[in-house]
Amino acid sequence: MSPWLAGFIALLQGSTELFPVSSLGHAVVVPNLLRLDFRPTDDSFVPFLVLLHLGTATALLILYREEWKRIIAGFLRAAVRGRIQDPDERMALLIVAGTIPTGVVGFFLEKPLKSLFGNPRAAGAFLIVNAAILLGAELLRRRSERAAHVEADAGMDREAAFRTVETLDWRSALLVGACQTLALLPGISRAGVTMAGGLVAGLRHEESARFSFLLATPIILAAGVLEVPQLFQSGVPIGTYLAASVLAGVVAYMSARFLIRYFRVGRLDPFAAYCAALGIITLAFAR
Repeated sequence: MSPWLAGFIALLQGSTELFPVSSLGHAVVVPNLLRLDFRPTDDSFVPFLVLLHLGTATALLILYREEWKRIIAGFLRAAVRGRIQDPDERMALLIVAGTIPTGVVGFFLEKPLKSLFGNPRAAGAFLIVNAAILLGAELLRRRSERAAHVEADAGMDREAAFRTVETLDWRSALLVGACQTLALLPGISRAGVTMAGGLVAGLRHEESARFSFLLATPIILAAGVLEVPQLFQSGVPIGTYLAASVLAGVVAYMSARFLIRYFRVGRLDPFAAYCAALGIITLAFAR
């Protein structure tokens, strides 16, 4: 892969990974639509993509560094004590619960899932599915919001209808984690489906985005341990790839800062419309 192409893929990944639009889907369909000399079926593609994701994980670790310090300390306290006593300890165990489904599915279905990376039409179809998931979650959320308004008119606390991440039960955390497994398919957004799961579980958009970003980090780091060593072989331009990873991390950091502000008032609908449009274009024009 040439330096300019690696840089282009890095910009593409960094700018789409945290948005609910599927960075993997973009990495499969955009080079094909632009007729770039790029093969997602190449053996080094997945390790290269994971290296870019490590840049994203680093950006998230920097952005949530204070929270991760509390979460790690909480995990160690809970592990030593054998029970949960405070919100940081609970958050640590919720992240573990949300991570398990993706780890299990990814381990057992790695090869058949990778075979889809060379099929842009499949990725286009999954982008349309992703749009439907986002829209469905928004419809369910609006129904909950209407119910909360009715309760508020009746004198009940409207804010009590919505949760923070720390108050999720284990079943809800597993639900969000199960949603995350869908992102192993190119075109299904990890951020999108985890946010959708969070909305269905009763989180606000901002809290759902926060849980999505926190859940992303351990999965990406674990994938890096498994895949990135494959890049350290003869003929692989590791210097170019590392530079691309840094670029992806910088762009992902800016994307995360934007999304944190956006989801204080914004919704998933615009991203659903975008994914549906890109999926239709891909089905029509992909080679």
